[in-house]
Amino acid sequence: MNFDQELDTRGLNCPLPILKTKKALATLQSGQVIRVVSTDPGSVRDFAAFAKQTGNELLSQETLGSDFIHVLKRR
Repeated sequence: MNFDQELDTRGLNCPLPILKTKKALATLQSGQVIRVVSTDPGSVRDFAAFAKQTGNELLSQETLGSDFIHVLKRR
């Protein structure tokens, strides 16, 4: 999947991955895509809730080893 920006939040726990993603999304144009890599297992639930609350589209979530990959599209 193509993305416009990648954000590495490995080693950070809630709420830091969401806060850093929110800040990064503010720099993107509408329709651009960000890929976030996290090691926080709670981030799966957190990113789903974040997308629902903010109106940004959660395109995909996957687990690769100890990494949780979240792909969001800016509203």
